[in-house]
Amino acid sequence: MARPDKAAAVAELADELRESNGAVLTEYRGLTVAQVTELRRSLGQNARFRIVKNTLTKIAVKEAGVDEQITDLLEGPSAIAFVHGDVVEAAKGLRDFAKANSPLVIKGGIIDGKSMSAEQVTKLADLESREVLLSKLAGALKAKQGQAAAVFQALPSKTVRLAQALADKRSEEAA
Repeated sequence: MARPDKAAAVAELADELRESNGAVLTEYRGLTVAQVTELRRSLGQNARFRIVKNTLTKIAVKEAGVDEQITDLLEGPSAIAFVHGDVVEAAKGLRDFAKANSPLVIKGGIIDGKSMSAEQVTKLADLESREVLLSKLAGALKAKQGQAAAVFQALPSKTVRLAQALADKRSEEAA
C-alpha cells in the first residue's frame, strides 16, 4: 500500500475515534466472512464494525489522544466497533454475538473518553436501553407526583372528616 493510502487510513481511524461515542475493541480470529457480516448486521445502524491493522491503529489512537486507553488492547488481530449513538445497544449486540460465536473476544474499549475493560463492557451490555431507563425514570417521577398529590389531598379531607365527626358528636350530646 502506498504511503498516502496509509496516511488516509490513519486519518480516517483518528476521525472515527474522535467522533464516536465509543469504540469497543475485539479479537475476531476464527470468524468467517459470513459471521463478520452477520455481526455487522446485528450491531444495527448506530455502530460500525471495522477490521483494523494494529500498526496504523496505534498511530491513529495517538492522533486522537486516546492512546493511553487503547494501545494495550492492540495485540493480535483486532477489530473495532465504532459506536455513534446508544453504546448499550452496541455492547449488547457484541456480547450476544460473542456468546453465540466463541471466536469473537471482547478486549475492552473506550466509551465517552473513559477506558473500559472487557468485563465493564459486558456489564454495560446488561443495562437496559436508554429509552427504557428514561421511561422508568419518568414513571418513578410520575408516581412521586401522585403520592405528593395524595398527601396534599389527605390533609383537607381529614380536616373535613374530623369536623364532621365533631359536629356529629355535638349533635348526639345535645340530643
